[in-house]
Amino acid sequence: MPAMTTRVRQERPHPPTAPGDGPEGAPVRLGPASGSGGGRVRPTVRRRRLPVLGPADREVLLLYLLTRAGVWILAHCTRWLFPADGKARDSAPVLAPFQQWDWHHYLQIAREGYFPDGAGPWVTGWDNREAFFPGFPLLLRAVHVVVPDWAAAGLLISLVAGAVAVVALARIARLHLPGTDGGRRTVLLFLFSPCAIFLAAGYTEALFLAFALPAWLAAQRRAWPLAAVLTALATTVRISGLFLAAAVAVQFALALRGRRDWSALPWVALPAVPAALHSWYLQAHTGDWMAWKHAQERGWYRDFHAPWEAWRNTWDAAFTHTQATGYAFMSQAELLAMLVGLLLLGLLLRRRRWPEAVYIGLSLWALGTSYWYTSVPRATLLWWPLWIALAAWSLRRPRVGTVCLCVAPPVMAVFAISFLTGRWTG
Repeated sequence: MPAMTTRVRQERPHPPTAPGDGPEGAPVRLGPASGSGGGRVRPTVRRRRLPVLGPADREVLLLYLLTRAGVWILAHCTRWLFPADGKARDSAPVLAPFQQWDWHHYLQIAREGYFPDGAGPWVTGWDNREAFFPGFPLLLRAVHVVVPDWAAAGLLISLVAGAVAVVALARIARLHLPGTDGGRRTVLLFLFSPCAIFLAAGYTEALFLAFALPAWLAAQRRAWPLAAVLTALATTVRISGLFLAAAVAVQFALALRGRRDWSALPWVALPAVPAALHSWYLQAHTGDWMAWKHAQERGWYRDFHAPWEAWRNTWDAAFTHTQATGYAFMSQAELLAMLVGLLLLGLLLRRRRWPEAVYIGLSLWALGTSYWYTSVPRATLLWWPLWIALAAWSLRRPRVGTVCLCVAPPVMAVFAISFLTGRWTG
């Protein structure tokens, strides 16, 4: 028999790599130390890398900046075409279109605090400013130290916060949708949503999302301390932070099914601290632990009503000609947004997405149990599962994406012009 020869596969040795060089913080191989002769081997090290902006992140940021330019063009045209005085020969100041409605409450809190010179709900004509949480006004006051113009400071906060939010939204979408197109499509639909103007104005939506979306991303990755801290910051901005905290708690409970690690449990309670401190502060000045809720009832008819009563009252405002046409139109939008929220909740329950269902369900309960619906269209900005679901649908059925991208921009323009001209919007 012929002699059998054995081939020996020659492999090139892998050079040692430094901790953190692996993708997404994965374990990396470390070769033997120089001169060790293959003796002691350095242990595998796992180190979390700080998140960096990849090509997909930069792409959604470009979309964000382009749509911001579109909003500014719209605001410029609005102040020239729709002045408060139809015979005006000079346009309003550049930033005037963005200074509407709730902005004045945030501004007064940032300037004067909640109870200036002993004023409060016991004074006739009180503006019920304690209905608003302190996160945005506090940041506005801090930025004002560097940016002297209050309106510019508010717009800067929303600009930066919105950029953080869209990057986080795209990353969350890519956890559910294949490829980078899912994140881009989600962000595009989000930026063309009807009430997207509030991401550009000095309002709380952008800042809340800048904390809430990274918090949810951290919860998905089981980084519980980071998720808790970010959720607590979101709670300083809006009461919706408590709804997010409930969703994070459900996510934590579901994660325990795989591994019984209770060490992060104290972090889950952290988001309740800002709300408790705010209630304590208001109680110290008003004697009322629920002062923020009672201020909403006085100023915005947010006292409790059964869901069917709230629907009926909103329906009457929309279709029985009891309100001016502008308010009636927005009441119609409130009803439609509530229907969208209920459909979204049903979809999440069907797919057993319990944490997101808890978040949406609590939001709908809070919005749907007042005298009539108020700001439900604006709240859709905070429903990130909605934009991911729409993106997924449009990717499966391209015609759906075509319809959305043809219809959404003009609807967004209608809401934006309504807000920028001082009419009630969403």
